[in-house]
Amino acid sequence: MAEYSIREIARFTDAKANIGNDCLISELCTDSRNIVYPGKALFFAIPGIRHDGHDYIAEAYKKGVRSFVISKTIPILQQKKDINILKVRQPVTSLQHIAEQHRKNMPATIIGITGSNGKTIVKEWLYQCLSPDRKITRNPKSYNSQVGVPLSLWLLDSTDELGIFEAGISQPGEMNKLEPVLQPSIGIFTNIGQAHQENFSTTDEKIIEKLTLFRSTDVLIYCKDHEKIHQNIVTGFSGKKTRLFSWSAKTEADVSITSIEKSAGHTRITIKYSGIRGDVSIPFTDEASIENSMHIISLLLFMDFPLSLIRTRMSGLTPIAMRLEQKKGIHRCTLINDSYNSDINSLTIALDYAMQQSQHSRRTLILSDILQSGLQDEELYRKVSQLIKEYGINRLIGIGPSISRHRQLFSSSSAFYNSTSDFLKNEYRHEFSDETILLKGARTFEFEKIASGLEEKLHRTVLEIDLNAMIHNLNYFRLLLAPRTKIMVMVKALGYGSGTFEIANVLQHQRVDYLSVAYSDEGVELRDAGITLPVMVMNPEESSFESMIRNNLEPEIFSMNTLNKFIHALEYNSVKKYPVHIKIDSGMHRLGFDEKDTEELIKRICNHPAISVKSVFSHLAASDDPAHDDFTLQQISIFKRIYERIAGICSTKPLRHILNSAGIERFPEFQFDMVRLGIGLHGISAGKKTKLLPVSTLKTTISQIKEIMPGETVGYNRRGKISEKSAIAVLPIGYADGLNRKLGNGAGKFYINGKFAPVTGDICMDMCMVNISGITAQEGDEVIIFGKNNPVEKMSAAVDTIPYEILTGVSSRVKRVYFKE
Repeated sequence: MAEYSIREIARFTDAKANIGNDCLISELCTDSRNIVYPGKALFFAIPGIRHDGHDYIAEAYKKGVRSFVISKTIPILQQKKDINILKVRQPVTSLQHIAEQHRKNMPATIIGITGSNGKTIVKEWLYQCLSPDRKITRNPKSYNSQVGVPLSLWLLDSTDELGIFEAGISQPGEMNKLEPVLQPSIGIFTNIGQAHQENFSTTDEKIIEKLTLFRSTDVLIYCKDHEKIHQNIVTGFSGKKTRLFSWSAKTEADVSITSIEKSAGHTRITIKYSGIRGDVSIPFTDEASIENSMHIISLLLFMDFPLSLIRTRMSGLTPIAMRLEQKKGIHRCTLINDSYNSDINSLTIALDYAMQQSQHSRRTLILSDILQSGLQDEELYRKVSQLIKEYGINRLIGIGPSISRHRQLFSSSSAFYNSTSDFLKNEYRHEFSDETILLKGARTFEFEKIASGLEEKLHRTVLEIDLNAMIHNLNYFRLLLAPRTKIMVMVKALGYGSGTFEIANVLQHQRVDYLSVAYSDEGVELRDAGITLPVMVMNPEESSFESMIRNNLEPEIFSMNTLNKFIHALEYNSVKKYPVHIKIDSGMHRLGFDEKDTEELIKRICNHPAISVKSVFSHLAASDDPAHDDFTLQQISIFKRIYERIAGICSTKPLRHILNSAGIERFPEFQFDMVRLGIGLHGISAGKKTKLLPVSTLKTTISQIKEIMPGETVGYNRRGKISEKSAIAVLPIGYADGLNRKLGNGAGKFYINGKFAPVTGDICMDMCMVNISGITAQEGDEVIIFGKNNPVEKMSAAVDTIPYEILTGVSSRVKRVYFKE
């Protein structure tokens, strides 16, 4: 973590400094809501079009910030003596200068990425490819702006070997400011498109502006097939020391593509480099992913990575998350609201995500005019029409004058309206049921009004599921595993409260190997929703055997009784070689075959024509507790011994697995052929220091605020005794929503506007009350029951239970909302 004295920071800028608190600075912040270390934070009051950072100085001060970069006099600061004021002409420029000086002090090699599209994907895929070997810092999300780049660079520390940063611009002159900040040694120019073209007179002007980032770089990687990019690079870098390293699918280049073959979700790219031919496979087939991959392959070749390692890394690339919101819609629909931005590229991403929702065969797209595309309307909507056909959209509802004027480009089943209000007046004409509905609109069209009408109406308490965090957690565990190790993910108990098929869709898209459910009806639900992954059923019941066989669900076999009955069901249905999973009891003493049963088990399963032993596994009792590590190792030893005896008689070697989430983190040397990921996917870790992110946030709102006088009581049985005048907020959440009654009477605390409010009185069925004295709040304000600012682990500890119980206890009547970036 970067850390400088405030006096050093002042020297980095041309500030007029008033130092009243000689502190160290380790955090640069521009948003008063997101301050982590207030005592070491430097707040930049940045004026903007809609908001002026100077208006939030008082809020930052209340949070403990004592160092400020300002550009105008702020009266409240003049009254304080314990603060540092750096007065400058432009806070953004000062932020950039500070980052520039910090970058000069860091030894990391910087890779700079710019272009119109693909910057974030190239950055993230480079990270996936390089992070196993090198310590890397990169932009969080797409922090690629005049503010985002310096904030990202500040994250560099002296142990980093590489920094991978994307830089975006929207106006002439902006890259000239970012280049001294980044000073990349290696550059990648992705491509050029129409984004922000309205601010540049020509495409050449925009290319030249972007190329400013690389004026001092050692090597520049780019695609020769983008003619304008190539011409400007050749002209602009003539006579300079920069090495131009190009790739092409059309002509001779440093890396030449000789063939591209697409099949079943993969693309095989054959390349020629330094006289050597070879092929690399990527798990994508779209043109954008092929182009993004080639930038990465070229860089890896330039860095002298062996082709064998490049093959391994590229074949393991995972999709990059995107921003959208998924909710349950009316009449059993799935509603995807992606109104964050509107352009042809984000439309493609949104359509791709909609296709992942395999629970519905019918799909409707509600699309607004696409603004600032840089294309002529005719060309733009012709492309949109083609995308709709490619992605199998059954129905288009176009909203806006521009798309309506080009209705002839779309199928006769389409409908068009000049405005959102026109659509809302005629919404009754459209029957929405049992389908995926994708909302894709520019912000000015206020599609939130449409979303409100199409959402399933439930009460104001919601459970938000951050799919980005879930993908992050999945990838965290993947980094702990060998490439050959398979992953089975537990989606039992409504996906630990997060949702079953919604989570399964994400996992299927992320290419996990197996899913596991508790009961067969959960597996049938997955199959009905279009999930095709192998599914293991942990508690197969005899009454469900027929349904399991019909839906290709694979049972956990834990006793001779279950084994015999399932074999009988298979023989009755004339089924051969059906996959089963043998459960060994190595010390958990819950379900499973004991070691003394091994010989009888072997005799029964050995070469039996009805079954095929897909895996042999066991379950660790205390893998998260170091006090029981000897017992855990004993369990593993017993399991290995029994497995070897079973595997020795099987015609094909079964998979073996014993590690759960905690086991993956603490005993990765015993990952064997597969691991089972459960609570870890949801951000709960066995270790105190972890890179896992919280996935679930349970939130509600304040229904009413009451002033209660001393001596009065709140709630049932008068247990909420008030000793002093108090403000009490009533919340629409109770034990019927899954709120544990033990949280009552001060045991639980909920997060409201930056502070914690204790529960007052007993938890009711549909409501509870909290004391908000000293908290500035009003009716309708958001309340975090658990989430990032109020960890579920803290809540579970308060009622002497475990996070599992809290998460799985959230009632099905609480609406689940899914977010993805």
